[in-house]
Amino acid sequence: QVQLVESGGGLVQPGGSLRLSCAVSGFTLGSYFMNWYRQAPGKERELVARISPGGTTNYADSVKGRFTISRDNSKSTVYLQMSSLKPEDTAVYYCNRRTGGNDYWGQGTQVTVSS
Repeated sequence: QVQLVESGGGLVQPGGSLRLSCAVSGFTLGSYFMNWYRQAPGKERELVARISPGGTTNYADSVKGRFTISRDNSKSTVYLQMSSLKPEDTAVYYCNRRTGGNDYWGQGTQVTVSS
C-alpha cells in the first residue's frame, strides 16, 4: 500500500536551515506530483511546495526563495530544503500525494524555529 514517511524535523534557530525527507513506498515516485504541506497551531493546513513528475516546482509566496523542493526517484524520496528559517515557519510538515480522489499523507514532522 501507499506509504509516506517524513523525517528531518527539529528545533532550529532563526536564520538556520533544515532538510526534510519523505520516503515513499507502494508506488513509483517518478509518476506523480508530490506536495509538502504544513500546519501551524490554530491554523489551517497550507500548501508549501509542489513538484511535478518532470521536476517543475511551485512554491507558496511565503517560502519562495528560501525553500527548495526536489526529488530523487532512484531513492523514492522527496526533499524539502529549508533555509533562512523564520519563527513563522514553525509547523508540522506533511508530505502528500494527491491523485484524483485519492489523498495520501505521512505522519508529519515537527519543525520549530526559535531562539
